[in-house]
Amino acid sequence: MTDNKAPNEALARAIAESGCTYQALATTVRAVASEAGEHLATAPSAIAHWVAGGTPTGRTPRYLAEALTRKTRRKVTVAEIGPGSEAIGEAMGADPLATAADLGRAVTQSRRDFLASAFATAAVALPLTYDHQAVAATLRAGRAGGRVGVGEVATVRHITGVFTAADERLGGGHGLSAVTTYLTDTVVPMLQAVYPSEAIRRDAYGVAAELSYLAAWKYHDLGREGAAQRYYLLGYQLACESDPTGHGAWMMRALAHQALNLKQPEFCAELAEESLRRARGKVDPQTEALLLITSARAYGAVGNGQKAAAALLAAEDAMLDTTAPPASFTAATGPVAATVASHTAKTLAELKDHRAAERHHRAALAGRDPEAFRRIHALTLGNLARSVAAQRRHDEAVGIWGRSLDFMDGVVSDRHKKDLHKVRTTMTGWARRGIPGAADLGQRAAELVRV
Repeated sequence: MTDNKAPNEALARAIAESGCTYQALATTVRAVASEAGEHLATAPSAIAHWVAGGTPTGRTPRYLAEALTRKTRRKVTVAEIGPGSEAIGEAMGADPLATAADLGRAVTQSRRDFLASAFATAAVALPLTYDHQAVAATLRAGRAGGRVGVGEVATVRHITGVFTAADERLGGGHGLSAVTTYLTDTVVPMLQAVYPSEAIRRDAYGVAAELSYLAAWKYHDLGREGAAQRYYLLGYQLACESDPTGHGAWMMRALAHQALNLKQPEFCAELAEESLRRARGKVDPQTEALLLITSARAYGAVGNGQKAAAALLAAEDAMLDTTAPPASFTAATGPVAATVASHTAKTLAELKDHRAAERHHRAALAGRDPEAFRRIHALTLGNLARSVAAQRRHDEAVGIWGRSLDFMDGVVSDRHKKDLHKVRTTMTGWARRGIPGAADLGQRAAELVRV
């Protein structure tokens, strides 16, 4: 901490506007930092010290600004509330290729700061006001020469597929540097070339968006949510240059899912609705089913059971129409039916319908190859165990969690680690109640956390 001579009136005003206590704000600051992979011990006394003129050090100003953004439900910046470090670059600038280059430099030259960047709730809504046409004009004016054809684009698509398959088996921590380096050093320069046709140019931007999506997904899997969000936003911009209706809508879905997973549902329903509006009638029914299931989750997260139920039914109906294959940009999610079942289960769990959630979790498990999708198979088993436990079938839940742990060994995933911590905590309580197998399972989870 460093000290200013005068009280920070701007910070005091923002806190007063939020209507929250110092305790509540400190809790949110810690949560934002945790999403960025940093452990803080911020207490109410720290908030009081900053209001009195003290300055939070390191990356804490960013976390404080984001915490106030969530509490006030408007964008609060570091500049507004006092001195501190700014975020890396512009989230959605007029030139996404420049943004991609900035992100690449941040990954290599400012890695610690980039990994600790905070997830921004307000940024979830950026696609809703994005001017694609203005950006497209900038990109077309900036071609730097060279020629790229079908072969080069096909090579990028193949390599992206290899990275994606490895990610599912080995986790987000495997090959992350290779993915971001390949995007920055090979794919982004390719996008500045001259193409034989508009179709090939669009295809190149599409596969670049898929690679950016993969980088974002890997950061998300490692619990680096600010970094993940930056790559999701970049992927959205690139997707709009390829297919602003279908692929652009898909990237809006990705941004909404990240926010839902972080329990930040503000803007998610609006984003999901807009993605459907853009894509409806312009994508195949399978892809539309995946967009619909996101809407269902967004509605469920804010307690709108009626709209969630309607979206669930619409998603299941669309999923059954297999007259056309799903769009290539959906491939990373795996089999459509399994994905729809998994998100249906999560929506039903939000609505406390644990019996129905169990049924859909089991359908999701049956629809995926467990070895090809080790990470998601383990997480789905964990979700199934929670649904079973919520129905007071504790012995059965212990067995299901045991199977989940079987698939976690060797996978580098922060989501797995978080699940292991939850299992360990739950089993500690269950062991005291004498539930068979709970103590052994808790010990096994503790050992995997240490690996």
